[in-house]
Amino acid sequence: MPTSLTTTFTNRILQGAAATLLVLALAGCSTTKDRMTTGSVPKLTKPVEEMDATELRSATGRLGQAYEKNPRDPVTGVNYANLLRMNGRDTQALAVMQQVAIANPGDRNVLAAYGKAQAAAGQFQQALDTIGRAQTPDRPDWKLISAQGAILDQMGRASDARQRYRDALDIQPNEPSILSNLGMSYVLTGDLRTAETYLRSAAGQPTADSRVRQNLALVVGLQGRFPEAEQIARRELSPQQADANVAYLRGMLSQQNSWQKLAAKDKTPGAADGSNTN
Repeated sequence: MPTSLTTTFTNRILQGAAATLLVLALAGCSTTKDRMTTGSVPKLTKPVEEMDATELRSATGRLGQAYEKNPRDPVTGVNYANLLRMNGRDTQALAVMQQVAIANPGDRNVLAAYGKAQAAAGQFQQALDTIGRAQTPDRPDWKLISAQGAILDQMGRASDARQRYRDALDIQPNEPSILSNLGMSYVLTGDLRTAETYLRSAAGQPTADSRVRQNLALVVGLQGRFPEAEQIARRELSPQQADANVAYLRGMLSQQNSWQKLAAKDKTPGAADGSNTN
């Protein structure tokens, strides 16, 4: 059966958007998040995902200095690597976690963070193996199971990924981060209606954070409901953060506008003659 160029073009947009946001969700899912103020590690004034670019750079600098003083400390190393990934410095984050993992080979939190750094750097199979070593069958961690799902999605194994999300939901029902990842899994395969169902459920949970709502905004926008998408993107954020998120959203949706123009051309008489198959 011939494949439409418009379908191919749309799928590429969706895959790029969802893969990016799955990476962000994976980076933000830190197993040591509640240990940010432990010991001599510099205290952070707000959650990492709520920081703007200036705050992220400042926090990364402070954690970097602490890491230089004691590169073997697992809390410092993991938190520094998380901040590096939030700044887009995935290669450096992986190098940090390699050193921390060597110094702490039996630390479950370190192994989990190392696996996430590998995934962010594109080493998907290695990431699955590392996170698998961090998991304990008698007391499975739903965050690690969901992280495995995100990695499987990036490997194109949607069915396996969704099963991992459902396994995680069996342990932690209605967890918004799992529901969000499950929704974005459907974005990767172009099923926006199902994706929106899961993302609305995620956004409606009391513990949902802004990242969940940004995922929902993207999916709503990709369906052409741009004013609604922008309204969702601006909720519960500072004006600066909202402007940044809306700018990103518009950038993603500008590609959707290109798809709409191509779709219109695809429907014009004669446009399908040989140009609409591959």
